[in-house]
Amino acid sequence: MTTNRLLLRRWRPSDRAPFAALNADPRVMECFPSTLTTAESDAMVDRIEAHFAEKGFGLWAVEVPGVAAFIGFIGLSTPRFTAPFTPCVEIGWRLAYQHWGHGYATEGAKAALAYGFNTLKLPEIVAMTAVGNQRSRHVMEKLGMTHNPTDDFDHPLLPAGHPITPHVLYRASARS
Repeated sequence: MTTNRLLLRRWRPSDRAPFAALNADPRVMECFPSTLTTAESDAMVDRIEAHFAEKGFGLWAVEVPGVAAFIGFIGLSTPRFTAPFTPCVEIGWRLAYQHWGHGYATEGAKAALAYGFNTLKLPEIVAMTAVGNQRSRHVMEKLGMTHNPTDDFDHPLLPAGHPITPHVLYRASARS
């Protein structure tokens, strides 16, 4: 899938090393429980590939043609936990720090939303993040997603009392 500046594609073996590097960057992982080891990062790629195999969609590797062969991921996935809003499809992104601030997350996420609504015919797509992740929340708002504080939740895969356990939920509905 292409946008004006991006190529969203399936993963290649050559994506694993730069993905491990971005997952080891404390700036990128600031709103996650911790950075990831190379083994943990590779296991995440394996889960992403398994999701594609099972569901037919997933978190695409992002390339900026002529600029960078891999800058992170943007795409759709199904959460691995139970919450009041699951089952659902979630949109997400994670980009290498040096590629922040260029509008890539918003551009790629718009294409992923369009794919979810137009190709997969999903009625709704959600996004979630730690309460304090203002950068991701800004992207969600730029995408036209809406936040209702009654949807906020404590992430069930994080320990109670952890600073990022409180999460916000944003929603986008298919447009007719």
